[in-house]
Amino acid sequence: MIELDESPTMVTVGASLFADALSAQVASPLQVQWAPPVPGSDADLAVIAADGRTHAASAESVRRLTAASPRWVDVVPAREALGLGPREFLHAGPPVAWADASGPIRGALAGAMIYEGLAENFEEAGRIAAQGGISLEPCHSRSAVGPMAGVVSASMPVSVIEDEENGRRAYCTLNEGLGKVLRYGAYSPEVIDRLRWLERVLAPLLGATLRKRGPVDVRSLIAQALQMGDECHNRNRAATSLLLREITPDMLESGARSEDIVAAFRFINGNDHFFLNLSMPAGKVAADAGRDIPGSTMVVAMARNGTEFGIQVSGTGDEWFTAPAPPVKGLYFPGFGPEDAGLDIGDSTITETTGIGGFAMATAPAIVLFVGGDVSDALENTLRMYEITLAEHPFYKVPILGFRGTPTGIDATLVVRSGVLPAVNTGIAGREPGVGQVGAGLVVPPMSVFVDAARALARRAAPQGAPGRSESRNQ
Repeated sequence: MIELDESPTMVTVGASLFADALSAQVASPLQVQWAPPVPGSDADLAVIAADGRTHAASAESVRRLTAASPRWVDVVPAREALGLGPREFLHAGPPVAWADASGPIRGALAGAMIYEGLAENFEEAGRIAAQGGISLEPCHSRSAVGPMAGVVSASMPVSVIEDEENGRRAYCTLNEGLGKVLRYGAYSPEVIDRLRWLERVLAPLLGATLRKRGPVDVRSLIAQALQMGDECHNRNRAATSLLLREITPDMLESGARSEDIVAAFRFINGNDHFFLNLSMPAGKVAADAGRDIPGSTMVVAMARNGTEFGIQVSGTGDEWFTAPAPPVKGLYFPGFGPEDAGLDIGDSTITETTGIGGFAMATAPAIVLFVGGDVSDALENTLRMYEITLAEHPFYKVPILGFRGTPTGIDATLVVRSGVLPAVNTGIAGREPGVGQVGAGLVVPPMSVFVDAARALARRAAPQGAPGRSESRNQ
């Protein structure tokens, strides 16, 4: 008989039956959570694993993502930045036609058409759209991102985010605030008036400020905000405050009218989510840096349009993998409930794609007051995401985890292999056009989009034993 100096540690894997039996015998087993790959995915995962390019390609994708240094450099009209014509509109998520568009996207498109002078009301806008009088494209197709409905039209001002590392750019509209706003599908006169104030007053002031002071280091502000209680998706209070402190002196010296400067300061100061529309394009420009690397399994876009949820993967170019958009489980504003809610919507999941948002919930314990759950859930969300990511972000840190880097770079094959889905927190838009925001919560992405991505990666895999080869973006 062998005598041990201390009690042995017993490890159980998978089903809890063994752990329960040991616990009943006054033992304390360490149970490892494990599940088999999604049924039917084994062959695809094996082909991808045998592709000699996969490991290095995925490592290069996440290296480029985490090396990106996004800076806010300008605010200009979308027609100038994105080349939008008067009847061209962008929207959040994968491609969708008017006939299949969700209520919030229809409401936002109608509001944008009214704002552009193409229609007088929702009914006229709907007739024009149904007859093919406008063209629709995803924001992602033009290096842009749009929160919630994500609609962008030619006259709307957009922030220009530039990656100092490689000069790549991404774009996003200015944040309107919460409640009845265009991005949640509202189109009432006050919504249109606010959009025109953004275009005529705030955007020129911000553009002049940036050109005077030079770029704002968005990556640095995100890094600081994560250590001050934000996760930079649904909580942006610290980031917005840091931004306002950064730009106010140059706003004061911009030469703009004092009443416009005061109005701009009050608007940004009263809108805790103003920074969201900078963290999103910062994520977009970082994720795009890791795109189009043959063999890479890293997710470079995760987006929803209220009808479908879609992802794009570095090694499969611009192909979308989609499934029906899921409902959001969350907290509702007074007077609203689940029956009033639309399905999951928006490009703001670019934050999770790049290591913040739901992946950094451990940095923002107060977020649970907005999206539901408790503090332990926020911590568990972040810890679980390390299982499906390729790296820990070198700049974005989690104080409660000893300043460990946030889990960054979703690996589509790890999602399929582990059964662990990305953690996403989000706002909830009203189901019907014109309602606006009705709440906020958590959503579980559909597993099938990751399974489909793995299948596409397997089809593109290099023959086993063959050296890595170069492929074009559209091959």
